[in-house]
Amino acid sequence: MLFKDIQLTVYASLFAALIALGAYLAVPIPISPVPIILQNLFVLLAGLLLGPRWGFASVGIYLFAGAVGLPVFTGGKGGLAHFLGPTGGYLLGFAACAFVTGSIAHSTDTNRVRDTLAVLAGVVITYAFGVPWLKISASMSWEKALFAGMLPFLPGDAVKAVSAVILCRTLRPVLLRRIQTVAP
Repeated sequence: MLFKDIQLTVYASLFAALIALGAYLAVPIPISPVPIILQNLFVLLAGLLLGPRWGFASVGIYLFAGAVGLPVFTGGKGGLAHFLGPTGGYLLGFAACAFVTGSIAHSTDTNRVRDTLAVLAGVVITYAFGVPWLKISASMSWEKALFAGMLPFLPGDAVKAVSAVILCRTLRPVLLRRIQTVAP
């Protein structure tokens, strides 16, 4: 059991690094303080592959690294101030996304339909945290917050959600075999 926990800790740390990498691949858009990012793909994969506990842990590691000032947030920035800015709700939403995605995907036997429902719920949860916080922090109307913080991102998020399910179906058997092996 200890070996399995060590392996999962390593995988959670790997996903934290991938989430940080996703922040560096950000593309700013002129209509919004929220950039197009690849982070949510890795957050979804963390939940799908590692389950609720370790998926949440991977995002927690990432958020902790950013909170203490490591340059893991979009634009190579870090610090607690990012949690109070326009993207702070999305950052916290990532943790909830990984947990909910992992909970749904791992509630019973995994299959493509359950994985698809899990990533859809994860995307909705991320927006449920992100859009209201964007509205509050940027003093926007609900309409403007939806147009600046959700609507332009939906097509890309659909592609990332489909990609997460496809990648998960490929990676999950490999990951499970690796985790189930015992230490020599």
